[in-house]
Amino acid sequence: MTLETDICIVGAGPVGLFAVFACGQLGMRCALVDALEEPGGQLTALYPEKPIYDIPSRPVVRADALVDDLMAQAAPYEPRFLFKETTEALVEHADGSFLLTTAGGREVRARALLLAAGAGAFGPNRPPLADIEAYEGHSVFYHVARRERFRDARIAIAGGGDSAVDWALSLAEVAASVTVVHRRERFRAAPDAVVRMRADPRISLRTPYQLAGLEGVPPKLQALQLSRIGGGTERLEADVLIALFGLASNLRPLAGWGLGGNGKTIPVDPITCETARSGVFAIGDVAAYPGKQKLILTGFAEASLAAHAAHARVFPGKPLHFEHSTTRGVPRQAAEAAMLTG
Repeated sequence: MTLETDICIVGAGPVGLFAVFACGQLGMRCALVDALEEPGGQLTALYPEKPIYDIPSRPVVRADALVDDLMAQAAPYEPRFLFKETTEALVEHADGSFLLTTAGGREVRARALLLAAGAGAFGPNRPPLADIEAYEGHSVFYHVARRERFRDARIAIAGGGDSAVDWALSLAEVAASVTVVHRRERFRAAPDAVVRMRADPRISLRTPYQLAGLEGVPPKLQALQLSRIGGGTERLEADVLIALFGLASNLRPLAGWGLGGNGKTIPVDPITCETARSGVFAIGDVAAYPGKQKLILTGFAEASLAAHAAHARVFPGKPLHFEHSTTRGVPRQAAEAAMLTG
């Protein structure tokens, strides 16, 4: 049976979930397709306990709590979810509607498509270390699902981005020791977080170093061999290696859709977020344009832009009168709103 809807959103990460609210405010129904078995995208699958600091009005919020809030925000608009499904084919009909078919044979018919696919199908970038697979899941990890698992451990974190710095600060609260290994003196992370990491006496830095080898009896790690950039080596005793070198993205399921791009991102109009194909929009990390910032906050704004742009395609000829969410309201929340204002 074909699922009929106004907007089909590919990706149920935080940006895709907020797009349900943005579209719902404009009277558009949504269905979401995601390869994972639950909402939240990478936040749920890889970083459920990661602290997030750049959500307006929330000084800090855990990733899993943010996903719960976004699900609650989307719930009044009754989105339909197709989990554990990857996109396979896209056909455009003469009336301008799209028919999306998943690898599992499910069909979604919609007037417009919003791609909130993040990095696409993803997997970790593994450091090229001999026998590393033998330690994975026991001593070597590529994300932190539950930080309690690492209590009292001697942890080495390899990487220089936001995830490495944020997790160094977080894990320092429970670990016996935390050492950050990075091949440069400079970190590619939020400056404030880097300052706090450098000032934290519980965190040691090894810069400029890179991973050179593992010591231990698999799957138990005993130490790391480090190579100093410019010459020299060092042995670092460690129980756990958390390698945070990002994710290898895969947008192959979207190939052949006429969207353009480099296989990692899709170029869009920065005002409407529409791709090279009319009626198909891209938001979040998958969308590219000059000056793009890969922040959840940016993705939220893009969801709103795309929803407004898609309205004309979903409701051709119908004028859009929208100024504020307060004037539009949210289904089933009128009583709560009255309490807040009364």
